[in-house]
Amino acid sequence: MIFQKSRNVAQTPPMGWNSWDCFAANVTEEQLMANARYVRDHLKAHGWQYVVCDIQWSEPLAGTEEGEYRPFAALCLDEYGRQIPAENRFPSSAGGKGFGPIADEIHAMGLKFGIHIMRGIPRQAVHAHLPVLGTGVTADKIASPFSISKWNGDMYGVDASRPGAQAYYDSIFRLYAEWGVDFVKVDDICNTNLYVDNPYSAAKEVEMIAKAIAGCGREMALSLSPGPAVIEEAWHLKTYANMWRMTDDFWDKWEPLKQMFFRCELWQAHVGPGSWPDCDMLPLGKIGIGFRSPRMTNFTKDEQRTMLTLWCVFRSPLMVGGDLPQNDDWTLSLLTNDEVIAVNQQGANPRQLDKTDDFRLWASDAPDGGLYLAGFNLSEEEKTFAVPLSALGLEGASVRDLWTHEPVASPAEAALPAHGSFLWKLK
Repeated sequence: MIFQKSRNVAQTPPMGWNSWDCFAANVTEEQLMANARYVRDHLKAHGWQYVVCDIQWSEPLAGTEEGEYRPFAALCLDEYGRQIPAENRFPSSAGGKGFGPIADEIHAMGLKFGIHIMRGIPRQAVHAHLPVLGTGVTADKIASPFSISKWNGDMYGVDASRPGAQAYYDSIFRLYAEWGVDFVKVDDICNTNLYVDNPYSAAKEVEMIAKAIAGCGREMALSLSPGPAVIEEAWHLKTYANMWRMTDDFWDKWEPLKQMFFRCELWQAHVGPGSWPDCDMLPLGKIGIGFRSPRMTNFTKDEQRTMLTLWCVFRSPLMVGGDLPQNDDWTLSLLTNDEVIAVNQQGANPRQLDKTDDFRLWASDAPDGGLYLAGFNLSEEEKTFAVPLSALGLEGASVRDLWTHEPVASPAEAALPAHGSFLWKLK
């Protein structure tokens, strides 16, 4: 049977906040809700809508030892081996309520709620032979014990060929639907398996997850992580997921940002409604708190604009990673520039037009017949670049700078600082 994902989800790139960059594996309910309130008060009017709780929310002692993860950590599970929130970190989950109260509060703000999960079934459930809901099998009968993440040992993979495998995924997504989850980020998808060389060995689990979402009774966006996703599997990713990471974890350093131009070039033909190659979270504002390395982003202001300009013209999902209540005015201004956000949400057919060692030129079609044009200086010094308006048939067009909201007097060339960029609309 041919699979069809919902056409009601992620028709534009999802926009929101994720707890990972600032709080790592040990975010609490208090921190999560403080950021949700900030989204409501400052960002919602500009299109931001998702609030996503990242990894290890079922582990009571997450973040209490050196390192991001505790080997063989004890997770909070229900009687069917399904992860539930740790009550010491998420007090409103007590009494079997799960994430329901948090989701209800976030929905009351007019926002959407998301969670992170690792692919697979908890080792703890497998070793305890816990039953799979609605079946006569136990967790050990569906587990694939040689399918384990290199960096987090909480889970075994689920063997799609075994009776009860699909029922397990159906059971966890029905639980998430009961809680009111709108977005699920599924981790350990590409090139992380200890024992399998295939960089997309989790394809069958992705299919089970997508089918479980389709049957759970609630619309949910499916985000796949981590990358880099393999371009050879573009069809599969577009068929089953709403967004997928093109990269490993992206942080606030210039070299990974420079490398993102190559990844966007590779994936540009696969951008479209319901299917978004993902450049990863935006490490803006105050990050690194849960990693014991609290800092305002290391990106310069020019690099921050370059990052957002690329994410927007390419139409990547926009997920902010900083602790929003600690934003300064500059960071807030980046996230509330409606003309820049419109490029991400309303553009079409993003494409690279020119490429040299030092310069990239990208374009996207505006809904009113105009053209969004973005140029990037990848060099280590200020340079002036020619902008080929005549070759684009745009000589004489009116040009507006979307960052400054002012007309561009001399658009035939652009003087850009090192690692700097421009984002224009031509009409």
